[in-house]
Amino acid sequence: MQSPYKIFNAEGDLVPIILSVPHAGTAFPKELKNMYNKRLQQQIDDTDWYIDKLYKFARKMGITIIKAKYSRWVIDLNRDPESAPLYNDGRIITGLTPTTDFFGNALYRKKKFIPDNEEINRRLKAYYWPYYKKVESLLKERKAEFGKALLWDAHSIRAYVSTIRKEKFPDLILGNNDGKTADLKLTNAAIEGLKSGDYQVNINSPFKGGHITRYFGKPEHDIHALQLEMNKILYMDDRELNFNKDRADKMRAILKTTFEGLIQTICNS
Repeated sequence: MQSPYKIFNAEGDLVPIILSVPHAGTAFPKELKNMYNKRLQQQIDDTDWYIDKLYKFARKMGITIIKAKYSRWVIDLNRDPESAPLYNDGRIITGLTPTTDFFGNALYRKKKFIPDNEEINRRLKAYYWPYYKKVESLLKERKAEFGKALLWDAHSIRAYVSTIRKEKFPDLILGNNDGKTADLKLTNAAIEGLKSGDYQVNINSPFKGGHITRYFGKPEHDIHALQLEMNKILYMDDRELNFNKDRADKMRAILKTTFEGLIQTICNS
């Protein structure tokens, strides 16, 4: 069986940061591909399009990147494996093995293709836990070398998703689950870097970090985790379909400043 993730190794001297990209995958396992709505597969919604391309520069800063191969429609790596809700405020959040996209469109061609418990457990074993185990391994390697490590979970979202909120999303949303997943110094360093540009920056609102951030972030054990959700139009065109180099370069400058601050903080704390 093929690995459900790709690793992009750091270039140059390593730093104690791992970058996770769980929602940019667009592939479907061969055994599942024909079960999904063909029209929806032509433009896989709910995908963090080009987010790995946006962050590619991080490798030259000594940061290793892990990216999921498969679409979140197969299994959502940022959801609880027991399907426990991440939020309890009434918002619509797609599940561990979603049956609809964020706009309510049915993903499967036939109801019989909707995964039962046995199939969900198979997908957890084949696609979900291997990603988590690899992230865990990378973080342990960095902690062994540096005494501490930081996981940066990279995401993007449409400017408007009416099923989650009626208003436009903020430009940048940093999540640390209300301070539980990362040391305050690291959170503050991230905020300072993100606010060095002219973007609106929210903290834990409306997203506090998904399951990946909450699972791996254990500051008491010197492993920290932060999630950044960003508006897609910060690096894509207004239709949120194509990569926009000028917007991406502007965003990259802010991200680079942010990582420089994080590296300095984690290495000197």
